[in-house]
Amino acid sequence: MITTLHNLALIAVLAPLVGSLIAGLFGKKIGVKGSQLITIAGITVAFFCALSLAKSILIDHIQPLNETIYVWGTSGSYTLSVGFLIDQLTVLMMCIVTFVSLLVHIYSIGYMEGDPGVQRFFCYMSLFTFGMLSLVMANNFLLLFFGWETVGLVSYLLIGFWFKKDSAALGGFKAFIVNRVGDFGFLLGIAVILSYFGTLDYATVFAAAPKFVDSTLSIVSGYEWSTLTVICLLLFVGAMGKSAQLPLHIWLPESMEGPTPISALIHAATMVTAGVYMVARMSPLYNLSPTAMSVVMIIGATGALSLGLLAVVENDIKRVIAFSTMSQLGYMMAANGAGAYEAGIFHLATHACFKALLFLGAGSVIIAMHHEQNLHKMGNLRKYMPITYVTFLIGTLAITAIPPFAGFFSKDTIIEAVHESHVSGAFFAYLCLLIGAFVTAVYSFRALFLAFHTSERMDEETRHHLHETKPVITVPLIILAIASILLGMIIVGPMLFTEPKLMGQTMLVPQQLNVLGEIGKEYHGVFSMVLHGFLGLTFWFTMAGLATAWICYIKKPELPKTIALRFSTFRSILLKRYGFDAFNQLVFVRGTQKLSNFFYYFADAKVIDSWLVNGSGRGIQRIASLVRRVQSGYLYHYAFAMILGIVALLLWIVL
Repeated sequence: MITTLHNLALIAVLAPLVGSLIAGLFGKKIGVKGSQLITIAGITVAFFCALSLAKSILIDHIQPLNETIYVWGTSGSYTLSVGFLIDQLTVLMMCIVTFVSLLVHIYSIGYMEGDPGVQRFFCYMSLFTFGMLSLVMANNFLLLFFGWETVGLVSYLLIGFWFKKDSAALGGFKAFIVNRVGDFGFLLGIAVILSYFGTLDYATVFAAAPKFVDSTLSIVSGYEWSTLTVICLLLFVGAMGKSAQLPLHIWLPESMEGPTPISALIHAATMVTAGVYMVARMSPLYNLSPTAMSVVMIIGATGALSLGLLAVVENDIKRVIAFSTMSQLGYMMAANGAGAYEAGIFHLATHACFKALLFLGAGSVIIAMHHEQNLHKMGNLRKYMPITYVTFLIGTLAITAIPPFAGFFSKDTIIEAVHESHVSGAFFAYLCLLIGAFVTAVYSFRALFLAFHTSERMDEETRHHLHETKPVITVPLIILAIASILLGMIIVGPMLFTEPKLMGQTMLVPQQLNVLGEIGKEYHGVFSMVLHGFLGLTFWFTMAGLATAWICYIKKPELPKTIALRFSTFRSILLKRYGFDAFNQLVFVRGTQKLSNFFYYFADAKVIDSWLVNGSGRGIQRIASLVRRVQSGYLYHYAFAMILGIVALLLWIVL
């Protein structure tokens, strides 16, 4: 059986890579249809391998696979290897990644039709899936970092896919640079692990971690830090970049410059959830550092509220959903910080479905609107696009956590878990998440009402050509809509509360952090949880947000302008995105430019070129000019020089 797991794992990770290589290297020979077919076939193979692995691990309870595929290299006592860890968490992530990727690939056939770079697009998407699978299947930090950097690189290529458009090129560049900042911290964390533990293997590091609880290291002379806290915080810096947490969130809105299928792939189940997955995978380390857990929870909860507020003033339908992604990632991180890792991963799974649904629904709207993305130029689209409307509505109900849609089970559990947590900052985090539920309902239903309800605001030509999109686009929407309805109620019990748990022993927490265990005492089945949900604060905050959106955009559409004028200062702060971009532009971009100018004009041009290089040349010229005067060719000059030499020699002897 171990051999079967090994083979399935290899096929799952290599199939998308093979499809990508064939589409990229032989695209001209096999044509557009061939490229689409080969990449979709690769993802399909990976998906069914993931399902087979999931059945073996989750249902048949086969022993998880943890093995080294091959040794990449050795350096002294360090061994660098490539290996797979196929356990409950891995197979769940594999199913999520391949399922969403497969639907996005199929959807892209219709969305990218006629684009001259369509073969390159499918090549990149398949390569992206390979990178994400490498990340989630790794059993050591080396392969984790390889997958981490692969998705970062390919995301740059995908965001800047339409590179002839300046905004797309700059968006891809911004995403790449900001992620490198996070990755620097991530790499430092891995370096500290290698230095102290002597290995990069997960199992060995996790087993040895309790021995380092009292270990300290000195970053600044005279100040001692917990070694495990430093490791966890450095790893979390990487997660902040990948999962768009404050303050490394600024790249994600700009990533909307890429094609819409990429927005769904990056923001639903793959790249942006890599940080959430990594923190959950490293739970044996984070459990031993209360400080790190508190930081993770507070930053996550703060982002869930503050980044959600930005969506309220955004008019681009894709960017509204992008800000929503950052907010929902904050919920997942807050769950990790509270010790409710299973709840965070559960929300990751449900979020993958309804967020992909919302992005692909937005793409359907954009196609029908001839690539118009401004919500204020839409309206009453439900009349022309009933399938897109119904599926988008389901996605909205799921993201706002209205019972019994999938988002309710995961999001409501996270808020309750943070409420029950004893980690420092839990009450502040709870308030942020609770208010965030209100904000989520406001911006989600605002987008729904402006796009599909209200009066028609598009031009006459666009209205004349409005119609539902092709089945190749609507079928993935329907599948994701079904998942957004059923997934939560199907897996909430085995995922969070009932024994044996779906995640097994992969994310155990000590008793004092076991908030899900406390919540589980009140769990009496799906139906009971749904009924209880209608009585909870989260539901009523959500209803208040829905009512606010309905009053502002349906009942009294003039009210938003009045509110904007009344709270113009706060609105200006939101429009400027709290000044993060301005700060980065002023401090880092201009600061780097000024520093570069200093090094160029002073250090390089003046000191090196003028003083050292050209200066040495001019010095030699001056010396040569003086020496040349001595070599006059007159005999009495040489006789005089000889007399001076003799006198100098005599003086040296005498003195």
